Amino acid sequence: MGKISKISYCGSSWSPWIGCTPVSEACTNCYAKAWAKRTGRNFSTVTLASDATFYAPIRWKAKKRIFVCEMSDFMHPKADKYRLMACEVMVTASWHEYLILSKRPERYDEWYHDGSWVNWWLGTTTENQECFDSRVEPLLTLDHSRLWISAEPLLGPINFENTLVDTVYGPHVAHVVVGAESGPNRRECKVEWIEDIVDQCRAAQVPVFVKQGSHRFPGRQGDIPDNLWKIKEMPT
Repeated sequence: MGKISKISYCGSSWSPWIGCTPVSEACTNCYAKAWAKRTGRNFSTVTLASDATFYAPIRWKAKKRIFVCEMSDFMHPKADKYRLMACEVMVTASWHEYLILSKRPERYDEWYHDGSWVNWWLGTTTENQECFDSRVEPLLTLDHSRLWISAEPLLGPINFENTLVDTVYGPHVAHVVVGAESGPNRRECKVEWIEDIVDQCRAAQVPVFVKQGSHRFPGRQGDIPDNLWKIKEMPT
């Protein structure tokens, strides 16, 4: 929730509120929910962070790549009353890049304003084919140049078909992150599922970042072979 993030494709994380409710299989072993349970919080209630945390990006004067809402979902309906304030913080601290990820991408359109969101990355989680098919389409309806996909925790093979790139206009998606589930109750992620996503990204010339293999601890190589593990491509 603070200045330094353990998420390997960004430098910092920022959680303006805490709490969420499950929407799909990816939520089953939610690390944020487990953290809330350990600390005695009611995770199903979305609560605003302290002022020190909420306004932290304004105090961070050096440019950072910030993952937003590590402990929630930026588009959660229970956060509607807080979201405008968070947007104002990001507009004020416009020297940062903000990575926003949601399992509710159909709600982006309600809040999206391209002029203010130019330095924001808008993404969605697609843990399997079913979620990919339902979530990527509303994401791609946004007229925004910084769209991304997090295929993590990857719970099945995903065929991106033609959604990554348009043969006339070029890539639809600017970045893809892929990784297995971590934790003691992690579910199977076959290495060939990750390999296939990397191959699809390479064919579409979309940068892809291999984040983690199947392991108890997040960010570890696990069973991913070295040639695949070294793929840590970032968008320019």
